[in-house]
Amino acid sequence: MRRSLEYLGARLIRFFEATGEILILFARTVSSCRKAIQNRQNIMKQMAFMGVGTLPIALLMGFFIGMVLALQTGYQLLRFNLEGIIGAIVGLSLAKELGPVLTGYLVAGRVGAAITAEIGTMEISEEIDALRVMGVDPVFYLSMPRLIAAVFMVPIIVIYVNAIGIIGGAIISATYVGVGIQSYFDNLFDSLTFDEVFRGLLKAMFFGGIVATIGCYKGFKTTGGAEGVGVYTTQSVVLSFILIVVFDYFLSRLLL
Repeated sequence: MRRSLEYLGARLIRFFEATGEILILFARTVSSCRKAIQNRQNIMKQMAFMGVGTLPIALLMGFFIGMVLALQTGYQLLRFNLEGIIGAIVGLSLAKELGPVLTGYLVAGRVGAAITAEIGTMEISEEIDALRVMGVDPVFYLSMPRLIAAVFMVPIIVIYVNAIGIIGGAIISATYVGVGIQSYFDNLFDSLTFDEVFRGLLKAMFFGGIVATIGCYKGFKTTGGAEGVGVYTTQSVVLSFILIVVFDYFLSRLLL
């Protein structure tokens, strides 16, 4: 019993320490945003990496998610002769929940892992120590551009995923459910308001901030050589997934 309590206490202490370190890093990164104009080239580079590089994968994900959503809901709606509302279901599901969450997962798996691996390699090779010696703040140089890029680019990717998913849903609606393209989009636009879209984009901004912050934090904490880079990269992706799910619930409650 004593060993169990000691283990549990040590894990709780480490949890609170890590939470405090993440919050401190986030606060320092936000504070560095005041001088963002001085690092604009790095910000634009990160935006291009997160946005343009993610679009092809987002295209496939959004298109097939929209088709699967329309296929599954359409099958159920046909049983109750309610297939006319399929446009509203697909649009609202993508805009409010599936678009932001799945895009957050995509960005965490692609971008968050890359952030941790890059910064972690710099940490192990002592490049970050070299930045400090030269008087360059690693948070300003490395963390701030990635946070700004993620907060701005993830909502843009969500808009793209939603649009592609709605198109995929329209194709299935017309070919399988028997609801015409015009009826599909009429029902969609009647139900999907600007407020619903804005709430989904607000979630996307939070998810982008989570991915960038966790990716940078795990990168700065990397130890153990090449093996450590792999371990901390995996931890970064897993922790980002968990936080996206947790914050999705609380943001949904707050925005209702």
